Amino acid sequence: MEVAQVSDKRAVRDSKDPAGPVLSLTPGAWTSLLSTIKTGAHDLP
Repeated sequence: MEVAQVSDKRAVRDSKDPAGPVLSLTPGAWTSLLSTIKTGAHDLP
């Protein structure tokens, strides 16, 4: 996974597929995603 700041957004992509899709998040959405990841909300069973 690669993350870059592009203007006022955070761009996220799969580093193994650099030509693939990019997820673009606002700073608030990025912060929210990081918070839920840290709580384990996105962990696989």
